[in-house]
Amino acid sequence: MSSFDSALLEGEERRALRKAVAALGRRYGREYFAAAARNGTQTDELWQEAGRLGYLGVNLPEEYGGGGAGLAELAIVLEELGAAGCPLLLLVVSPAICGTVIARFGTDAQRRRWLPGLADGSLRIAFGITEPDAGSNSHRITTTARRDPATGGWRLTGRKVFISGVDVADATLVVGRTEDARTGRLKPCLFVVERGTPGFAYHRIEMELAAPEKQFELVLDDVALPADALVGDEDAGLLQLFAGLNPERVMTAAFAVGMGRYALGRAVDYARTRQVWSTPIGGHQAVAHPLARAHIELELARLMMQKAAYLYDAGDDMGAGEAANMAKYAAAEACAGAVDQAVHTLGGNGLTAEYGLASLLTASRVGRIAPVSREMILNFVSHHTLGLPKSY
Repeated sequence: MSSFDSALLEGEERRALRKAVAALGRRYGREYFAAAARNGTQTDELWQEAGRLGYLGVNLPEEYGGGGAGLAELAIVLEELGAAGCPLLLLVVSPAICGTVIARFGTDAQRRRWLPGLADGSLRIAFGITEPDAGSNSHRITTTARRDPATGGWRLTGRKVFISGVDVADATLVVGRTEDARTGRLKPCLFVVERGTPGFAYHRIEMELAAPEKQFELVLDDVALPADALVGDEDAGLLQLFAGLNPERVMTAAFAVGMGRYALGRAVDYARTRQVWSTPIGGHQAVAHPLARAHIELELARLMMQKAAYLYDAGDDMGAGEAANMAKYAAAEACAGAVDQAVHTLGGNGLTAEYGLASLLTASRVGRIAPVSREMILNFVSHHTLGLPKSY
């Protein structure tokens, strides 16, 4: 048995974490989450309690208030909250992307400033990469940073779209580009921009998506930043960027697997008890087999997610990149299939507010689109894994 196979057999600590987070999720449940989405409020109570219990920062270094574990443990947290009907989208962003980047590449001062708050839930950081015209092509990012000779700091200008949770975040980790002094070419760099900084503005994007976390457009109008707003090495921005994107894909997979498990659980409960003729509808293969297939596909997606998290925690960034993309693809497809089948199993009841599954039809599509489309993942696998010619 390989080391990865052994890692899949969750030890006592991971099983205990899974059980404890599942219990926390059940105490809040889907109705709490749905009410927050309907009322335009946040899931602050759940977020803060998860922080107090150490779940939000389970992947962050112990010396900065975290749990000292890894991405595998943080994925368990998000998956189990999702399976209870109350996934926290900002878990993908704040501790997974931003926390990872700052922990790996930030200065000691940056780690002291941000990591303890990210770990206990008192601070949140959004992540700004997507732009109106760049799409999945990070090389077309036009948000630029230039040195300010008067202060030694930076001036940041650009626009971002579909940035989650900016209204509740204390800062945003913005992906910009700086000019290489040797070649004149633009290269990616990461900057922490605190909310309230002059020139930093955001506007809500109205979405037909029921979620407590809202989406925003950012406008960065010649934002003046201190020199220490730059995270990591100015010449290693691409490495630092992908150090955050791999956890993003793993956590998106966890989000999707959890959502799929929640929908499937509701459908299975219904199929056990709903009687139309003499037996529960779950006794008919036409109902039972699609639900069994959905369960199998979710379990397979979870295995790839666990592999990706294992490789990332082991320091294999290249291997993790491939596995994280595959996990995100598999989980998104499995989630969409499970949600669709759950709604279909309930028939008309699947579209009622009482059962709360119809809103997942839209939510389950997010994993197919963000943070990278399934088509771009297929491009990645065909080019990097299979060695086929690049098509873009």
